[in-house]
Amino acid sequence: MEHSFWHSKWQKNEIGFHEPAGNTLLMKYASSLLSHNYASSSLTRVFVPLCGKTRDISWLLSQGSEVVGAELSEIAIIQLFEELGVTPTVTTSTNGKVYTKDGLTVYVGDIFKLTSRDVGDVSGVYDRAALVALPSPLREKYAAHLMAITKCAPQLIISFEYDQNEMAGPPFSVNEKTVDALYSAAYNIKRLERSTLEGGLKGKVDADNLVFALTAK
Repeated sequence: MEHSFWHSKWQKNEIGFHEPAGNTLLMKYASSLLSHNYASSSLTRVFVPLCGKTRDISWLLSQGSEVVGAELSEIAIIQLFEELGVTPTVTTSTNGKVYTKDGLTVYVGDIFKLTSRDVGDVSGVYDRAALVALPSPLREKYAAHLMAITKCAPQLIISFEYDQNEMAGPPFSVNEKTVDALYSAAYNIKRLERSTLEGGLKGKVDADNLVFALTAK
């Protein structure tokens, strides 16, 4: 997927993929990410790849977690902090701008340029919008990079399964077979839920929600 595609989406405010409220499936299954499994004095630190301006970040922060995000569009990041009602500190790293405030750090730019040093020691990865946003040729590269920079931290993945012939995407259909192919060598994968997506995907095609918990082998 070309960078220009996503920049254009945000510039035109064509963000039908953005949920106006937090994701109910995150709230239902967040325990896989929010278990404080590091030092007792440490907050859970969750990495949210391709985060956009998701309201899920606000919810994660409200649970006492630190959040690290990566997003290509600076427009999305500016809107994220505006909607949180806070003014971020903006600095420059070797890979571009970094927005920070009150436990939230968001990197602007290409996620493939992020390193494990940038992301830090994360206790979990919340992927609601990354795998489903990437076309098939990029998913293997993304999965390998994500595992490398997060050191195979536990993941909570929320995806959709639908007939790709009926709608081109994004978001793309990412089924259980795809998740297994990408991650089963490094992770134990548990499907937590398959449920009907009410109203279909974008109101155009019948779809199922899929939720997976991944823990390193």
